[in-house]
Amino acid sequence: MIFPRLQGPQRTLVQTVSLVVAMASLSFAAVPFYDWFCRVTGFGGTTSVADAGSDVILDRTIKVRFDASLEQGMPWTFKPAVPSMDIRIGETGLAFYEAHNPTDRPVAGTASFNVFPYSAGGFFTKIECFCFTEQVLQPGETVQMPVSFYVDPALVDDREGRFVNEIVLSYTFHLTPLPDEQAALTTSTAPNAGAVN
Repeated sequence: MIFPRLQGPQRTLVQTVSLVVAMASLSFAAVPFYDWFCRVTGFGGTTSVADAGSDVILDRTIKVRFDASLEQGMPWTFKPAVPSMDIRIGETGLAFYEAHNPTDRPVAGTASFNVFPYSAGGFFTKIECFCFTEQVLQPGETVQMPVSFYVDPALVDDREGRFVNEIVLSYTFHLTPLPDEQAALTTSTAPNAGAVN
């Protein structure tokens, strides 16, 4: 018996609270475990990351399509510079996305991403990407944000991946709080900042 000295409702209460605490602990552990699992396996369209391009470039080409969307409430405009490109498997590609802040205030955002079909996720490898860091756009600012990548040649030997002829790289920008230093600067330059009533 786990709680030999407790009887009736007290024992039930302690067991219930213990179960809730254990479940909450497991839920916090699940998020980093799931993130690790997706990065290792490419599950759910999660991409790989590398420090440099591939050593092997195949003659076979693959089409990469680029998609952009915004979380509800994100005031930017956001789109790919080109809708697609054909690239040799293993070749390093460079694509750009354009973001514009039409508001009169700085706005910060972070990009989430995935790859479709999901079977290609683990083979789509990013070298550099704007999605690795938070982006802050000043009022009226427009930026070109690069992503360099390659499709791992191992794709052609994969049971499902070898049938993939087209990959869609999709980004969604989410509104995030301004970094502390930017928020402090914005507050200090706001109209009536420091005014005494």
